Amino acid sequence: MLWLIVKYAVTAGMIVLISEVAKRSDRLGGLLAALPLVTVLVLIWMKIEGQTQQKIASHAWYTFWYVVPTLPMFLCFPLMYQRWGFWIALLASCLITVLIFWVYAHVLHRFGIDLM
Repeated sequence: MLWLIVKYAVTAGMIVLISEVAKRSDRLGGLLAALPLVTVLVLIWMKIEGQTQQKIASHAWYTFWYVVPTLPMFLCFPLMYQRWGFWIALLASCLITVLIFWVYAHVLHRFGIDLM
């Protein structure tokens, strides 16, 4: 149980730290948010918890493929935010991401990469 609390605290602490940095510097906050810090932590947690090499490598493999269709959100959101406000832009960005992911997963499936 203590281990679970440590994992929560460290992971949440990183998110809070990044959001606090972003208040002071858009660029540095964006850089920190763009780094795969959460993925690195997950890989560390998996290793410490004794997951197999295959399981850890598979997690990294799928993370790569899942990140790609989320990238357009970061281009669409600022444009929509200026026009529609925060909540609508966020919702629209999320819906666009789901749609792009769905199309992307079907295209990759034809090449033998199964994301769904």
